[in-house]
Amino acid sequence: MVKERRKELPEAELTRRSQIICDAVCSLPEFQSAGEIYVYMDCKGEVSTKPLIETAWRLGKKVAAPKVEGEDMTYYYISSYADVADGYFHVPEPNTGKAASGEDALLIVPGVGFDANRNRCGYGKGFYDRYLALHPHHVTVAVAFDFQIVDEIPVRLEDIRPDYLITESGFYSD
Repeated sequence: MVKERRKELPEAELTRRSQIICDAVCSLPEFQSAGEIYVYMDCKGEVSTKPLIETAWRLGKKVAAPKVEGEDMTYYYISSYADVADGYFHVPEPNTGKAASGEDALLIVPGVGFDANRNRCGYGKGFYDRYLALHPHHVTVAVAFDFQIVDEIPVRLEDIRPDYLITESGFYSD
């Protein structure tokens, strides 16, 4: 249901809503003070991270994107969109570069659905939960459209909630 609503969102509306969400992320003190931003490369109607990436580059921050490697995910620094290409399940991934090594980056998390407690339904492979279990010092911000917020997301023991969840009209935290 949520995936279908994302696909139905006109491009101009996706861009407008994504800009609002990214502006909210960029206004966070954690974004302002971060030297490194780890960000997913959007596809399939997800919140576009392009405004966030471009702001980070303009501010001189290091930007890293994830690449699936077997059952795990590794972040690689990117300095332009030329550093990414079609990857795992047609998600853009870094095609070159140095593995990111920061352990206190601001990490932007995607998801299919969320609830008001910041519980997250991902895409079912557990890449982000495994990565975050191994790298617990990142501040995490999930971004989603308002219609991706549902009443309740079932929670498993290995699920890791993001520190913040930002939509175009909502901000969720402890």
